[in-house]
Amino acid sequence: MSGLSCCQGPARKPGADDQGSPGPYVDGAVQTPAGPVPRVSTTLTPCDRWGALRVRWGVGRGSYSVPPGLYAVGAPDAASRVLVSANYKLSFDQLRRTMAGRDAWILVLDTAGVNVWCAAGEGTFGTDELVRRVQAARLAEVVSHRRLILPQLGAPGVAAHQVRRRCGFSVVWGPVMLDDLPAFLDAGLKVSPGMRTKRFPLRERAALIPMELVGGWKPAAALLLLILLASGIGAPGGYLAGVLSSGITGATTVLVALLSGAVLVPVLLPWLPGRAFSFKGLLVGAAAAAMHLWLLVGVPHDLAQGLEAGAWLALAASLASFLAMNFTGASTYTSLSGVRKEMRRAVPLQAAGALLGVMLLVGARLVG
Repeated sequence: MSGLSCCQGPARKPGADDQGSPGPYVDGAVQTPAGPVPRVSTTLTPCDRWGALRVRWGVGRGSYSVPPGLYAVGAPDAASRVLVSANYKLSFDQLRRTMAGRDAWILVLDTAGVNVWCAAGEGTFGTDELVRRVQAARLAEVVSHRRLILPQLGAPGVAAHQVRRRCGFSVVWGPVMLDDLPAFLDAGLKVSPGMRTKRFPLRERAALIPMELVGGWKPAAALLLLILLASGIGAPGGYLAGVLSSGITGATTVLVALLSGAVLVPVLLPWLPGRAFSFKGLLVGAAAAAMHLWLLVGVPHDLAQGLEAGAWLALAASLASFLAMNFTGASTYTSLSGVRKEMRRAVPLQAAGALLGVMLLVGARLVG
């Protein structure tokens, strides 16, 4: 019931009780003893899909949310199940789409526009917010049972025994993957062993690539501009000749490093050796940069060319390693403590690799 991991920025401060103006996904209302509840469509419109595409590229990510509160899917009654989700619209849209042809209630928590997994770690998808939403929606008047179905990825933030003590509702943990939710519901809220395993298939990794490119473009663009401006200094044929030859070579190598760390590593992640993401990025970045340089300028014929090729390799490998390490925040392969440990070790080495690249480039100029 969570979306893919996108942990950037809060959309708003949590705490509002007002469900606000109905969004375009609301197509009616269901009358309950606690008042009318907005009914949402299970069909995603072109506008929904366009919004999802934009947010994948980081456009409007800070405001991509829905008002928290209680919603209806289909024609639920007092016996219908209650599903709990975050108010990150991408998560909400995927949940309502999955519930097509079914009757249910969706209780949306105010997670400040962050998905379930990240919000649970931050505490916004937590016990206090869940209890508060149950009470604010007067859920005990809407349904006759006392069960809430929560996504398993929200478990770090919710203490089920406290929820039951404070509002009288018991927590049932649903499957990890949203795709398994229909089978879970049809099986009488029973999970199979596979439903407790978080998979990270290619389509999910590929969906995160645009955000990796957006985040990685800033350091890559700064390095690219620096290379173009500095490449003509001390060039044998003059400043402009240096920019057109060495500068273009270095700039395109940076682009290769960007694609290596932000695209190839996510795609090839399960098959790359080593556990550290920084090491995976180092391998892919160095290999891709070496192939690029061989195709672009061929084999170095003298010491100056060799030093310059080494410089581009060192810079590309360091950048690709850094970008690949950033993917740990979206991966299911790592823990917070593991990420911190890797960063403490990798960042100094990445900085040293970049410094080595600069020194080799200066050496190439001196030799030339």
